[in-house]
Amino acid sequence: MKKPEHALKLFIRFVNQSQIGEIKSSNTYDTVEITGLNPTWKDILAVYAAKTSFDPDNPQEVASMDESKKELLKKLFWDMNTITSSTSSKTVLLPTETVDAEGNIIVAYTSVTKTYLYITISHKTPGEMATAYGFDSQQNKILTELLSNEFDDLWSSVLYGISGGSKKLISVATAQIGLSGGQPYWSWYGFNSRVEWCACFVSWCAEQCGYIDAGIIPKFANCDVGMKWFKDHNQWQANTYIPRAGDIIFFDWDSDGYANHVGVVEKVENGKVHTVEGKSGDVCKKLEYNLDDSRILGYGVPIY
Repeated sequence: MKKPEHALKLFIRFVNQSQIGEIKSSNTYDTVEITGLNPTWKDILAVYAAKTSFDPDNPQEVASMDESKKELLKKLFWDMNTITSSTSSKTVLLPTETVDAEGNIIVAYTSVTKTYLYITISHKTPGEMATAYGFDSQQNKILTELLSNEFDDLWSSVLYGISGGSKKLISVATAQIGLSGGQPYWSWYGFNSRVEWCACFVSWCAEQCGYIDAGIIPKFANCDVGMKWFKDHNQWQANTYIPRAGDIIFFDWDSDGYANHVGVVEKVENGKVHTVEGKSGDVCKKLEYNLDDSRILGYGVPIY
């Protein structure tokens, strides 16, 4: 039998690498843009538990995972999620600089046609899935209970192995892993075109948890502004601090004392801090660093 978290990792790879990878390999393109948001695994597995445990024709326990249950979960996943794609060509002007005999810089522009591959991820809500599957009153009751805040600690422990700090923030951030381009985050913030979006990503995750309205985490698009907020609220720790899950990690790539990248701490393990970051190579990723990495500027420590 496989544990549920093993199945989770299988399906994360399945959605982020298999189908998206197939779309990429079957198209010729210069630039890829992925839009839309992944659902949380809490939503997916809550629907799975309510459907499977109380299936009137074939009820099953959901504490274990075998091949038949894996197929049920795979079918539910694709009932709940849709990935579509399209391509288009655009003509852009690329600058080329040359220097004339007098040392003047001459800029010339060349028209180049580029092909863009657009991948869109969309998903149904748990309520929409309950309707689609014709849940009865008992299944709807179980689904509502599983999605309540009362079980957040349980979900975070089972799905992500998280204890301490903000489990909800990690759950939201982790669900976005694999998305690229940052459009959902910088457009939510209010920008009309792409910006460096690591801080927008952290702010978006905080907003999904209600932490911005509650004053727990600020809304910021500039890393230095976010760092200053934590310092002004006496919620800042230097890079010698051992962070908790849910702390906000700030980086200084240039060693000039200014923050120029930010992410969310997932956990600390074996002398390494594990993070979830937006705009790492323009993609939401899980990364890890030695705790004494000189690029870590410090940590914002929200009071959850």
